[in-house]
Amino acid sequence: MASRRDFLQQGLRLTAAGLVAVPLLDAHARQGAQEAAGAQPPPDLFDAQVVDLDFWVKPRTLSVVRPQSGERSRVLYWKDGQVIDSAYQELCHILRDVNGKASMAIDPKLLETLWASQAFVARYGLDHPLEILSGYRTPASNAHLREQGIPAARQSLHMSGKAADVRIAGLTEEVLGGLVRSFRQGGVGFYYRSGPKGGWIHADTGLQRTWKG
Repeated sequence: MASRRDFLQQGLRLTAAGLVAVPLLDAHARQGAQEAAGAQPPPDLFDAQVVDLDFWVKPRTLSVVRPQSGERSRVLYWKDGQVIDSAYQELCHILRDVNGKASMAIDPKLLETLWASQAFVARYGLDHPLEILSGYRTPASNAHLREQGIPAARQSLHMSGKAADVRIAGLTEEVLGGLVRSFRQGGVGFYYRSGPKGGWIHADTGLQRTWKG
């Protein structure tokens, strides 16, 4: 009998091949039904627990894009068990508050989650940059978002460099959020949105919790 691990790995292979595109990648078609039923964020579709030790000890490179600034970068930031300081500083700059023109130290644990999510799906042929919609926020920027009615917690972890709003082309909020949550590194918010770009996932290094925004 196939194990849970076998099932999850096979599911990833099928997703990468486009063989299960409707059930895994078209979350918007089911969003109305989920909301009507008061459903909780969906269960994990990808499970990070299937990875082996080799996954965690190999060099870590983040490929990112910031739509607000038009920046693109591919950064090798961790190798031989050590963070490369110059690369870490570059990532802190990329995840800066673009509007507030300020940066701060980003929690390395958050970078690990972002890298691992991207690297995990890349193993199955889904090799796309991580789109950073929001990283660090100054208190003023966070307050401005709240004034505009945009979801932003009053004590947001974005203000301490411990949260990012992200998406990866080809993955819905449901699939990416399930993967991020399976790393068990903190909170995950599922922000379902219609439109050509879709929604996004909030990932942070706070308490383990999930919500829909």
